[in-house]
Amino acid sequence: MRTGQDFRARIERRASRVRLALSPPVLDALDAYLRLLDVWNRKMNLTALRDADAAIDRLVLEPALAARFVPYDAGRLIDVGSGSGSPALPLKICLPRLALSMVESKARKAAFLREAIRTLRLEGAEVQTARFEEIAAHPGLASTVDLVTIRAVRIDPDLVAAAALVLTPGGQLFLFRGASPVDPATLAPLFSVVGDEPLLDTKGSHLLRLVRK
Repeated sequence: MRTGQDFRARIERRASRVRLALSPPVLDALDAYLRLLDVWNRKMNLTALRDADAAIDRLVLEPALAARFVPYDAGRLIDVGSGSGSPALPLKICLPRLALSMVESKARKAAFLREAIRTLRLEGAEVQTARFEEIAAHPGLASTVDLVTIRAVRIDPDLVAAAALVLTPGGQLFLFRGASPVDPATLAPLFSVVGDEPLLDTKGSHLLRLVRK
């Protein structure tokens, strides 16, 4: 992925195709995020996306579209397996009010995320280098989180139970999915589906929204 000097204009064009309006400060921050990702991706495998348009769609536009569904009163977000920073960083850029914790067990990827926080000057954002299940087991975190986001991480019963543990009653779990479905049996009885929102038709992507019972 080589964004080059035309990235800002490119993202604006891609966003207009899905009727997504982004303010100049948001465009600037998203541009800075992808430029930093491009630099780090030459040193380590943060994303397999090499085409600029594909990277914009997947890493930036999908989270920006998903931001519409974040409850207005949501204050604290945990992103699981943050890796390349998407969807966490674009969500934070679009919704600065969110207090963001990015959970990434791999130290090198966590280093990138910390550099992104510094470069983008994001207030109220942190990185935790650990497995999410270990973090969720901390008693002080129980029922304190309004939103958990997961992308490109295998959904298993332990992960679902950890998300339910940290979420407030009525808190939401956002699963960013491709065309492959999620087995409802994995999510019950801890969560109820409240929405299955299409994001980008061209990618067959959608956002599965669940609420903690």
